[in-house]
Amino acid sequence: MPVNLSIKNVPDDVMRGLRNRAALSQRSLQEELLDILKQAAQDQSQVTIDGLLAGARRRKPALDEAASQVRAAQSEEHARAARRFDDLLSGPNAGANEADPGTRSRGPR
Repeated sequence: MPVNLSIKNVPDDVMRGLRNRAALSQRSLQEELLDILKQAAQDQSQVTIDGLLAGARRRKPALDEAASQVRAAQSEEHARAARRFDDLLSGPNAGANEADPGTRSRGPR
């Protein structure tokens, strides 16, 4: 069953080009546009899940690279946080409590 299409905001230069093309082909603008659409749709294969998945796999390396960069940035941030934590634990007063038994905290008896 035929369908009506409407295209909005067609730039003036595109419209002039389409009208010129239609005139050169000795067709109406409607006939020219329909011919352009038929040519564009010709020999198009059916969209399938397998085809979509294959396309996604082809684009996957770029996604993998981006994910690797994010993981590397997260790992670096975790490593910086661990170094800061270690620095705090090994600061100038880090061993004072073990060296002086009188300063140990007393737990429940």
